[in-house]
Amino acid sequence: MTQPATSPNGRIITLEAGRYRAGIATVGAGIQSLQFDGADLVLPFNPDRVPHAFAGKTLAPWPNRIDAGRYVFRGRTYEVPVNEASTGTALHGLVTWANWEVAASSGNAVVLEHILHGEPGYPHQLLLRAEFTLTEERGLTLTVSAENTGRTAAPYGVSSHPYLTAGADRVDSCEVTFTASRVLMTDDRLLPLELKETADTEFDFTQPRLLGATSLDHAFTGLPDDGWQVSLRNPATGATTVLSSPADSRWLQVYSGEELGRRGMAVEPMTCPPDAFNTGTDLIVLEPGDGHVFSYSVSAG
Repeated sequence: MTQPATSPNGRIITLEAGRYRAGIATVGAGIQSLQFDGADLVLPFNPDRVPHAFAGKTLAPWPNRIDAGRYVFRGRTYEVPVNEASTGTALHGLVTWANWEVAASSGNAVVLEHILHGEPGYPHQLLLRAEFTLTEERGLTLTVSAENTGRTAAPYGVSSHPYLTAGADRVDSCEVTFTASRVLMTDDRLLPLELKETADTEFDFTQPRLLGATSLDHAFTGLPDDGWQVSLRNPATGATTVLSSPADSRWLQVYSGEELGRRGMAVEPMTCPPDAFNTGTDLIVLEPGDGHVFSYSVSAG
């Protein structure tokens, strides 16, 4: 019996609200597209192809990377698969290529669920929910909740990986604005070295400035305590895309998108920095029955 064709992104669920339209992929609980008046706010990917560079994916139970895929938690050493050969690290968690089930949906919202049953390197059980809500007032809001449904404490971190765009062919010609007092410097494997102040350096985006040729793949912290936002503006048209996060994300990864020809800039709210499973920096520990909630919004400015 011939099976129907399947997509590497599962189902694409369309959401609409006022002048906004979004596509949500069930594989990886990903943002496939987001438009305002037909213009892209998030760099879309082809729904019939595997998206490159983790575009749009939900990242859990850790964001960013783990050195050599090895970490120690409560006296025990664990190893998870290394999936980035160039750095020898385990990148972006365990659920980016998993299909999430549709738990609820309406014309402007969808809730996806995934049960992480555990594996030798992460022997914990989590119920993950990704709720995407599209409104005229806030644009697209993603809320990711995690509940430890197992019997052991679980290390945890979460992020999301949209590539923002503002109608320019490349983000080089866009103005970038965000406030962060410190940036994490890394080695050639993108693993942490030290925190540096951003003031009066190439990493200072407190005032709007063209991205130009600046290459970024850095984690920022020292974000405003009452929440923060990143703005990407196209000076030629005035088109602006804004990602807003409440104070529950203490870290922000910004990547200038070289793997995608710098056509979009990855803006990733993160609960913890790279290699947090080893350093312990801002690592969340979910005891059995504990939960955690993470959210952010993307809108037209």
